Amino acid sequence: MKRFATLALAAACLAAAAGTASAHDRPTSVQAQVFVTTVDRAELLHQRPAVAFAKGASPETTITVDPQREFQTVDGFGASITDSSAALLTGLAPAAREQAMRSLFDPAAGIGVSFLRQPVGSSDFTAEAAHYTYDDMPAGQTDFGLRHFSIAHDEQAILPLLRRAKQLNPRLTVLATPWSPPAWMKTGDSLVGGSLKNDPKIYRVYAAYLLKFVQAYAAAGVPIDYLTVQNEPQNRHPSAYPGTDMNVAAQAAVIQILGPLLRKASPRTKILAYDHNWATHPGDIESTPPGQDPETDYPYRLLADPATAKWVAGTAYHCYYGEPAAQSALHAAYPSKGIWFSECSGSHGPDDTPAQIFRGTLTWHARTLTIGTTRNWAKSVVTWNIALDETSGPHLGGCGTCTGLLTVRADGTVSTDAEYYTIGHLAKFVQPGAVRIGSTSFGTTGWNGQIMDVAFRNPDGSTALVVHNENDDPRTFAVAVGDQSFTYTLPGGALATFTWPRSPGLRTHLRQLPLTGATATASPNAADAALAIDDDASTRWSSGAAQAPGQYLQVDLGRPTTVRRVAIDSGGSTGDYARSWSLQASDDSVTWRSLATGTGVGQLTNVDIGHIRTRYLRVSATAAVGNWWSIADLRLYA
Repeated sequence: MKRFATLALAAACLAAAAGTASAHDRPTSVQAQVFVTTVDRAELLHQRPAVAFAKGASPETTITVDPQREFQTVDGFGASITDSSAALLTGLAPAAREQAMRSLFDPAAGIGVSFLRQPVGSSDFTAEAAHYTYDDMPAGQTDFGLRHFSIAHDEQAILPLLRRAKQLNPRLTVLATPWSPPAWMKTGDSLVGGSLKNDPKIYRVYAAYLLKFVQAYAAAGVPIDYLTVQNEPQNRHPSAYPGTDMNVAAQAAVIQILGPLLRKASPRTKILAYDHNWATHPGDIESTPPGQDPETDYPYRLLADPATAKWVAGTAYHCYYGEPAAQSALHAAYPSKGIWFSECSGSHGPDDTPAQIFRGTLTWHARTLTIGTTRNWAKSVVTWNIALDETSGPHLGGCGTCTGLLTVRADGTVSTDAEYYTIGHLAKFVQPGAVRIGSTSFGTTGWNGQIMDVAFRNPDGSTALVVHNENDDPRTFAVAVGDQSFTYTLPGGALATFTWPRSPGLRTHLRQLPLTGATATASPNAADAALAIDDDASTRWSSGAAQAPGQYLQVDLGRPTTVRRVAIDSGGSTGDYARSWSLQASDDSVTWRSLATGTGVGQLTNVDIGHIRTRYLRVSATAAVGNWWSIADLRLYA
């Protein structure tokens, strides 16, 4: 394992690369910078030689970056300075601690972590001998006046580190989350398990407690940007660490009290709802008390309630059950509310080697979090501990196999883990305030062995494209912007970020037309025709047989539409492009007129047809070839 002192950071690594890059036709002055991390740790955010855009297309699977399509705005990427992380970092020698902090938060010398999720009180990653909140009382006693409230505990290690992090990265965003209210507010009088007492006085004092925390942290120099009211509210049986069963009604009651308080006292602090998994875990369903609703649609219920939703900026999600697509489903239902991804920890088996842990964590997090969550509307990507020791601790209950961004060893040395790079490939290159833009992606979070990606436009106009090769073998692909592209080869499992500046040479005046409401049919395999127009290049229509004249895919746009370009994209199914094709248009699906014919030379064929107004389009194969014919995406542009 490489030591921290020799970390190959992007700002310092300018060595030559072993990758394959090529351009086509006449090179332009626009170059993409390339940064790569490989599963064998041979390259760690390693800057390879730049690759030039050139006029023309590539025959390879092509990532089409479309700056005209805009999605969510980004807040940032990072982890959590838990009590355990703070104890480890504080325990380092001053010079080593400063080096570790710069490696994390400095945008130039490090990866520029730009988002932190901070526990409000103790979690399972607590270095103390006992769990704590900021207003603990002896059993049987209460403190409705919050006279005993104090954040003095955090002034020992956590707050000094947070203040230094904000100095290193002034654009740092902070989300705060409690694992438990003080025990005297709960059934069972314990931080571990139980629920918030169903009492309006308790709802009010808990809201006041959270407000007092926000005010105390702001006074300590760490303003809170976002706040959730309970970590994992459906986890009823936490393993010897703080946790609280908080049903929808209880969370809504607290939010409705807390919202007005924050608006008056700390208007910058926005409330995020839920803060749990993409889907309700079966164990959480089974643990639902008899006669109670398991509330598997928890975030929907909160956002559907106007009295609650008015105080909620959006929803926070974790990775431990379900799929990132749940974020897109919620966005579709409530598009005015944001999505934040707030927790996921790497983990490992008892017999896994360091090499296995690094490889498995890098590849799973790359496809599921770095790319999977952001392609599903996440405004943040946050893992769990920012630093742990070599035994996955210290912890007090909970996870004994978790990993962090950094490992702090007993001898005072520090090394980087896979999550440092899965977060770093975003945080170092995607600035707070960036907007995700359109890009075709061929991989899936469930692993299909293809190239997957996500693209962003930064506030300064530059573009960052993050690409992951899911396959164990090298994969060659192209990146196209407008009418220029470059071709690149990534090693198996590698994660890469490509960046390029704003440039007139990469502008496009074409706008992709939405195909919402359009329908498709095909011959053969009509059942899968819709997969060619679903705006998802990881799915496809395929002939399922050798190419033959007369095979076609036909689209009904639903109404006459003006079309300038048709992109016939065979995606990741290498070789499955039509060797000879024709494109036709019709106003009634009976009488057809020819628009273009041609010979396919690669995975993406762009057909410019002037300004044609039509309701129906049909692309047909016109030659007999042994390869199947697949269309992953049929895109129309005006």
